[in-house]
Amino acid sequence: MSIQVSPSTIPNSNEVSLTSTLLDRDDYLTGLLNQVTATKTEGWLQELRQSAANWVRHSIIPTTREEEWRFTDLSSLRKVQFNLETGNFTSLEFDILPEAANSRLVFVNGVFAPELSAVSDLPSGIVVSNLAALSAVEQEGVRQYLAQAEGAQEVFTALNTAGITDAAVVWVKKNVVVETPIHLVFISVAGETATISQPRCLVVAESGSQVTLVEEYTNRQGAESAEEGVYLTNAVTEVWVGDNAEVSHTRIEWEGAEAFHIGKTAIAQARDSRYTSHAITLGAKLSRHNLEILQTGEQTQTTLNGLTVITGKQLSDTHSAIALNYPHGTSEQLHKCIVGDRAHAVFNGKVFVPKPAQLTNAAQLNRNLLLSSKARVDTKPQLEITADNVKCAHGATVSQLEDDEIFYLQSRGIDENDARKLLINAFAAEIINQIPVPSLREILLNTVNNLKSLTND
Repeated sequence: MSIQVSPSTIPNSNEVSLTSTLLDRDDYLTGLLNQVTATKTEGWLQELRQSAANWVRHSIIPTTREEEWRFTDLSSLRKVQFNLETGNFTSLEFDILPEAANSRLVFVNGVFAPELSAVSDLPSGIVVSNLAALSAVEQEGVRQYLAQAEGAQEVFTALNTAGITDAAVVWVKKNVVVETPIHLVFISVAGETATISQPRCLVVAESGSQVTLVEEYTNRQGAESAEEGVYLTNAVTEVWVGDNAEVSHTRIEWEGAEAFHIGKTAIAQARDSRYTSHAITLGAKLSRHNLEILQTGEQTQTTLNGLTVITGKQLSDTHSAIALNYPHGTSEQLHKCIVGDRAHAVFNGKVFVPKPAQLTNAAQLNRNLLLSSKARVDTKPQLEITADNVKCAHGATVSQLEDDEIFYLQSRGIDENDARKLLINAFAAEIINQIPVPSLREILLNTVNNLKSLTND
């Protein structure tokens, strides 16, 4: 497989530069680092971890003084002392998707759970395994890609790399078409004290291959659960899409009500490849998702669909960056936010089109629905173009439910609450209905429909 990383990088990405002196060292971050590096590994993996740890030691957790984080205050995170919790849990409840009943990996607090996993229904030509179970030859292949994607030197990404002891690995061989969805489940279980887990996922789709992924982050009972434990999930996923390969990737985040979730998804797309993302955010007290796509060859197709549904005092921040470095690239992005109560949604989307990327076609739209007078959204779609033969557009809308639409439905015998619910569901369904796994679509539509707080102003 030949996936070459372009020398062109994502400008102004979410990287936090090294501090100039040791006096600037972040003691809180150092404490987190000491927790996640307590368990040692061997060989090349330990070298990789040590390199990342050295970088973290001279870094700081970002603050609102930095442009990339100015709407997302992590001070509440810094008040919590997190500890590793790797207890053995064998009876956890989670949704088993019928389409992926025998093609799933489950990790609990970042630790592989073989008794909850099932990978018997997979064709030849695909490897779905945890890193520790791979052969020496397979691990050597993983070494070429793990922690090599764009944005590796971002503070939370580097913290994750410094703590790697295992990872979910999906490797699709050349020209293999996988009809069965692969379900990666990362469950966080709060302990007696606040816990931290750092799930890691590596996906390699070799040239001509096709695969569908569902990546899920949850606690035992999902969004709006009664589970009030405090925990931090710091997740990193790297996806390498080879020449003429196709990856459909659904990412679901519905952590517990008191959880913190920080995630990075880094994608490298080679020539003629196709990548589609469906990113759904429903849970966590505070969540941040950095989605970064690096085009490494001509004529790529990138589709980014996103949906954020938050209520109460939740804060959800989505930052995306698409670097289209070669000609004939196509990207389409639609991100929707439904914001109720006193919740706060943030969207920042960048599309970079440098001079070599002639004949690029890029479109970006962020649509926001505010359900309360106290709900808030900060949106900033961005295009940075230096090529002169392109077709690019971007925009953002912020709206509320229209009184005349509610009145029309009421005139047809539907009460006000149900009328609001119908309009909200229709707004969300445009994203959810594009997910290629029918059972997951149904679960998500029912989840949104049953969020009572969305219809109570």
